[in-house]
Amino acid sequence: MEEVVPLMRSASALLLPLVVAFVAPVTAGAASDAPRPPAATVDHREATFAGGCFWCMEPPFEKLPGVLEVVSGYTGGSQQDPTYEEVSAGGTGHVEAVLVRYDPARVSYETLLEVFWRQIDPTDAGGQFVDRGAQYRSAIFVHDGEQRRLAEASKQRLAASGRFAKPIVTDVVAFERFWPAEEYHQDYYRKNPIRYRYYRYGSGRDRFLDEAWGAEREVTVRDEAEKDPKTPAAGRTELSDGELRKKLTPMQYEVTQNEGTEPPFRNEFWDEKRDGLYVDVVSGEPLFSSRDKFDSGTGWPSFTKPVDASRIVEHEDRRLLMSRTEVRSKDGDSHLGHVFADGPGPDGLRYCINSASLRFIPVADLEKEGYGEYVSLFR
Repeated sequence: MEEVVPLMRSASALLLPLVVAFVAPVTAGAASDAPRPPAATVDHREATFAGGCFWCMEPPFEKLPGVLEVVSGYTGGSQQDPTYEEVSAGGTGHVEAVLVRYDPARVSYETLLEVFWRQIDPTDAGGQFVDRGAQYRSAIFVHDGEQRRLAEASKQRLAASGRFAKPIVTDVVAFERFWPAEEYHQDYYRKNPIRYRYYRYGSGRDRFLDEAWGAEREVTVRDEAEKDPKTPAAGRTELSDGELRKKLTPMQYEVTQNEGTEPPFRNEFWDEKRDGLYVDVVSGEPLFSSRDKFDSGTGWPSFTKPVDASRIVEHEDRRLLMSRTEVRSKDGDSHLGHVFADGPGPDGLRYCINSASLRFIPVADLEKEGYGEYVSLFR
């Protein structure tokens, strides 16, 4: 992919992505040049996808529950140990791709395919968006016969859907070997959020995907793993709309179910200073600790991190003419707020959360309410 985006047609168009980059948060995660930790020790599988610029292919997979690691790199060619300069110039046979390591008990290969199709133009055989050449073509590199069967079936369904007027030209080919890209390319969207957003905006990828998929662009993914049996007070909530309206106040319903936002400085917990646990007001799942709460000056409760990152699900939110990262609870699927990259903690994150999505449990009440395992957080 080109690091210098082609010039926009007007000065205002050139300035817009820069303004967006400054005000919009990056997806959760600290910018770091340190090597990635190895994937979790649980049994995992691998999937490999090429969709043009690998900077843009990492975020949609990394935010999925059950995805353990996403690595940018090169595959499909014969040259040994290729470099970015060699691949991007063409002639190596390699494409830019991402290797996805995932837990099949939590996310299926079929789901990964659904996410993949929503990141690319599958009708373009000459590259992807502003990145041209065979090194930027789209492809699914299958690791075994089952992946091939599922990938071919998924491709046929997309072709039969009539969503695209042109033929689907994305290749389904056998995986051979993957070469990780240079470290500065890994998690580029986190390390260089301004340049990434500028590039992505200028590439035209999001405009194309919005037009092609509309309201279906985001795949709703739920963690397929069983709930943590150690937390009896929390669990997936399957309440009808009528039951939710009875259980919640109008503001709680508006925030959690309609992605509303409560007024700053006029909400229940923005200035709460007691020690305790904040749980989802709908499902009761534990979300944040007072030990990680800080005064951000925004008028909403703010936290540097969740008590358990696996209970937080992230989605890209492009409302308000900017890109933000929405956070939702895993079990309750409640809208909580957004995460921004301007926090004081070691990861540099600020979880800006609506009080209306939370219930506060003081330390003294944790045991009797079924959250005894969290008492140790406050010792």
